[in-house]
Amino acid sequence: MSKRYGNLKNASSDVKQHRFFDEINWNLMFQKAIVPPYKPSVKNESDTENFHHYSSSDDYLVPPIKEKDDPFLSW
Repeated sequence: MSKRYGNLKNASSDVKQHRFFDEINWNLMFQKAIVPPYKPSVKNESDTENFHHYSSSDDYLVPPIKEKDDPFLSW
């Protein structure tokens, strides 16, 4: 069985106790008292300028088949 942090017995504590987060003071984090090293500028709550544009799944839709060309019509 592999370890998937956050889904084990100790839930989020497993993540918080990982050595990667050793320098994090979780109490200060919870109180929002830690100054972030980088704070992106945001115009409003729906601003997505800080994310790369990606195609939506609609860009990959196959056009509908015409009824006369539908191979499953007689099923």
